[in-house]
Amino acid sequence: MREFCIVEKADHIMTVKINRPDRLNALHPPGNAELGEVFDEFASDDDLWVAIITGEGRGFSAGNDLRYQAEGGERVPMPRGFGGLTSRFDLHKPVIAAVNGVAMGGGFEIALACDLIIASDLAKFALPEPKVGLAALAGGLNRLPRQIGPKRALGMILTGRHVSPEEGVELGFVNEVVPADQLMDAAMRWAKLILECAPLSIRASKDVVYKSLDSASLQDAMEASYDSVKAMVGSSDFVEGPKAFAEKRAPNWQGK
Repeated sequence: MREFCIVEKADHIMTVKINRPDRLNALHPPGNAELGEVFDEFASDDDLWVAIITGEGRGFSAGNDLRYQAEGGERVPMPRGFGGLTSRFDLHKPVIAAVNGVAMGGGFEIALACDLIIASDLAKFALPEPKVGLAALAGGLNRLPRQIGPKRALGMILTGRHVSPEEGVELGFVNEVVPADQLMDAAMRWAKLILECAPLSIRASKDVVYKSLDSASLQDAMEASYDSVKAMVGSSDFVEGPKAFAEKRAPNWQGK
């Protein structure tokens, strides 16, 4: 049992629900540390291939728990960043954010650190840190411009304005908007579509995409050597995929 989140594992999918609904799932250092441990377990468990993160109650996460900070709450190291995700750069398994409500500040930064964002029609996104004399330093200032371009990103960052999920689709950081009561079904549908693919192919694909974005040129990115690709090529699934195709059957992925 976890204190600040609810974790379920089934059929290669881990579902994590941030569980501080009395504070709109705003996170404090102990909560961030706990989520870091949860995603460490996800990364190391060979039977878990996709993760979904969402929030309990009305909010996804209202960001940093400023009240806890103001009350002099205990500081706990969180080497994996906000939500256990924002400073995690070595996770090749896909993570889906199912944003059920408010995703503000650090909450939005958690979602931006995920690979897909599926949003409820009740979701709201913002980086409002400048309005309280802070800045979105848990990746928001870095990830949002990379994902939607600097002008669009600065339109949010320099105003702290709230963005609807529909505008999130237009801006390019939301993949799909669904009615609130269909959110988890939609997130699970995306997860199952991912599970139809070979796990090591998915991990290699994610790894190459993100590392390519950091490469100096297209040529450098394409000529680079990737350990994740070597793992894919050396796997039993690399044989199973073409064999299943030739035999006109569904592949039996092993993830190794």
